[in-house]
Amino acid sequence: MRTEIARPSDAVAIAAVLREAAQWLVDQKIPLWLVSDFTDDSVQRDVDGGLYVVAKASEAVVGVVRFQREDPVFWPDAEPGTSAFLHKLAVRRAWAGQGVSMALLAFGCQHAGSLGLRYLRLDCVADRQPLRRLYEGFGFTLNDCVRKGSREFARYQIAL
Repeated sequence: MRTEIARPSDAVAIAAVLREAAQWLVDQKIPLWLVSDFTDDSVQRDVDGGLYVVAKASEAVVGVVRFQREDPVFWPDAEPGTSAFLHKLAVRRAWAGQGVSMALLAFGCQHAGSLGLRYLRLDCVADRQPLRRLYEGFGFTLNDCVRKGSREFARYQIAL
């Protein structure tokens, strides 16, 4: 498996991974994203903007994460130019539990560090304990919890 910044030709596969993950969350009765939010066109725009990282096995996209240089929604208090932010971590169900998430997190740390940033930050719904354990097991520390609408989100960071 290898991780890299997504290429424009990866966009359709990235959209498929995101839709699969969104539907799986709905099926598990823990919805988070709307399947319809991940159209090929909307994901293509984000990929063209350099916002996705992919994990590939052979040439197949098996996991994705969105890599951003700013996050005014969840991290409005972050000092500009110090952090990168990860969102929408998703892994094909056939690859769950095989280290794809860890590889994507490791790439995020390496890439943010290569950009001279001090922190990699992310958030998740606060009641998603398995996801929180994944982040904490990787080395992220809980910064705080914030309320957005009717949900509470745990904000994590790792120093680079």
